[in-house]
Amino acid sequence: MLGCMAQSRDARERRFAAYLNRLATAVGHTDRREPLRAYLTGLCLPGERKSVEPMAARVDPRHVSAKHQSMHHFVASAPWSDREVLRVTRQTVFHEMERHGPVAAWIVDDTGFPKKGRHSVGVARQYCGVLGKQENCQVAVSLTLANEAVSVPVAYDLYLPESWAEDRRRCRAVGVPDDLEFRTKWQIALSQIAALQGDELPPAPVLADAGYGQVTAFRDRLTAMHVPYVVGISGETSVWPPGQKPLGPKTWSGHGRRTHLIRRTPTHQPTSVAALATELPARSWKAVTWREGTRGAMRSRFAWLRVRPAHRDYNLIAPRPVEWLGMEWPRDAAKPTKYWLSTLPEPTPITQLVRLAKLRWRIERDYEELKDEFGLDHFEGRGWRGFHHHGTLCIAAYGFLAAERARLSPPEPLSFLRPAALPKRFKPRGAPRAA
Repeated sequence: MLGCMAQSRDARERRFAAYLNRLATAVGHTDRREPLRAYLTGLCLPGERKSVEPMAARVDPRHVSAKHQSMHHFVASAPWSDREVLRVTRQTVFHEMERHGPVAAWIVDDTGFPKKGRHSVGVARQYCGVLGKQENCQVAVSLTLANEAVSVPVAYDLYLPESWAEDRRRCRAVGVPDDLEFRTKWQIALSQIAALQGDELPPAPVLADAGYGQVTAFRDRLTAMHVPYVVGISGETSVWPPGQKPLGPKTWSGHGRRTHLIRRTPTHQPTSVAALATELPARSWKAVTWREGTRGAMRSRFAWLRVRPAHRDYNLIAPRPVEWLGMEWPRDAAKPTKYWLSTLPEPTPITQLVRLAKLRWRIERDYEELKDEFGLDHFEGRGWRGFHHHGTLCIAAYGFLAAERARLSPPEPLSFLRPAALPKRFKPRGAPRAA
């Protein structure tokens, strides 16, 4: 038994070494190979802090100062390509992901990093999802490829608030590229999607929460890019109920300017999705199970209708196309709790719509593990390059874990990585002080 475990660990060590070799080609110069190995190893080893100095102390406790300097330069200053490293990561994960089925979705989301002070790049008072309120923080937008068994982020960009983007002196101090202009989070997400389309990744519907889905311009742009979506919306979103649409242009009387715009009247108006949901008959709500959770089957009541979104359509010459409106109303809830719009084809089964809408749990798990296990939120530098390099390396470490999990059932941790051997009572220079 012990022999089998040792062989399994040795095989993982060989796969990890091969993975590091592939990543080394993405970071360029050969002198970056060792700090890459040290940084990835430090992220994977146990430890409460995954900032540079504590990792250096765990990776090379006899030479902490030199290792710290090397790793810090690699993450904060070295001009290697985040995109190329993420390309190697996703290729590694895809190789194992395909054993569980094709890519089911591209998931757009963002995550916040509470931060004190004002000098770290992108720090501003803004909504922080992890705190659930406005607070001083950084926010990163990511794009994740997922199926029901495996997921991995493939794009990761800092959101730069407008107050930062307009202050060029402040931006130059932390290395923000001179040509970078202010972009909203949904615009960053669209750029990520467009870039990955150019890499010919497996196409799949885009999933996003209401922070993105309620932006009509975001949905319209996805449609123009021929990308279907299943996105959250708010209950105030207006739609035309099934079978209804705005009125055509007024008949021209022969006088004045001819109008081509569709229109509404006081008695012919769209409705909010929340109001529409409460007016549905009981038979419209169907119980659907979408996956097995740790506490049993995940199940709720859903209604899916074919409607036309109505946002400012009085400025258009034709009604918006019909798409799916999804609504969730758990039996123990006083009112519906979630709403979605989707441009998946009309014949799409309701169970598939629900499963896709609920697949966003994958990115929530990814963020949790990236922060708790790999220190995504532990970077202590202030610069643009360092913020992105650290995030990329965290994703690269997580990607190896995702690939290993996809190979094994049940999944196993990265237990083959062992801290450096030490003499008894040895304490490295630079080691964190005891509390």
